[in-house]
Amino acid sequence: MSRVLDVSTSYLSSGLRLGAGVFVRGVGARPEARIRLYEFEACPFCRKVREMLTVLDLDAAIFPCPKGGTRFRGEVERRGKLQFPFMIDPNTDTELFESDSIVRYLAERYGDGTVPLSLRLGPLTVLSGSLGSLLRFPRGTRVRSSRQPEGPLELYSFEGSPYCRIVREALCELELPYVLHNVGRGSGKRDDFRQLAGKLQVPYLIDPNNGTAMFESAQIVKYLEQNYAL
Repeated sequence: MSRVLDVSTSYLSSGLRLGAGVFVRGVGARPEARIRLYEFEACPFCRKVREMLTVLDLDAAIFPCPKGGTRFRGEVERRGKLQFPFMIDPNTDTELFESDSIVRYLAERYGDGTVPLSLRLGPLTVLSGSLGSLLRFPRGTRVRSSRQPEGPLELYSFEGSPYCRIVREALCELELPYVLHNVGRGSGKRDDFRQLAGKLQVPYLIDPNNGTAMFESAQIVKYLEQNYAL
């Protein structure tokens, strides 16, 4: 896929959700330990949960589970069934399947109890997410061979960013676990992020395994391919 087409379809995918996963609102209590999310990028139900994480300005440990993956899918199956998304909140010993259940839980536990309208439209929410995934097919769907990093990478991102999506798709396909730092518009973490990175721009990838940090989705994807793809 050419770079122009890649970026254009990612913009369209974001546009179909009409700004969902961009703005922070209704933030409540903060978890002490990171929420763990098992998901894959192309799944519209997983997208709903990722949007809610951005809305509530929550970071999470992401375990990509693309189709054909072997690193993390078995863990989910051992927890009850092979279905995504699957969330573990170590702060409350809560484990949940079903995107709507996860979204409601996050709203009640870490927000003001309100689920955004964009996530309350039932079939319309799923349809717009599904169309967005179709535009990007097969990105973020199936596993590709890779070398597993010693420790998780870190990604500063927010769900509605078309450039961040391109990076998340690569991380998903390569089954690379990462810590997701959400810095949507209105995030209380933006000042700290600016001090860390030198400017407010996403995506921003940190690879503590190699002491590498970089902006620009195209450069990040190239780095991931060169260092982890087989």
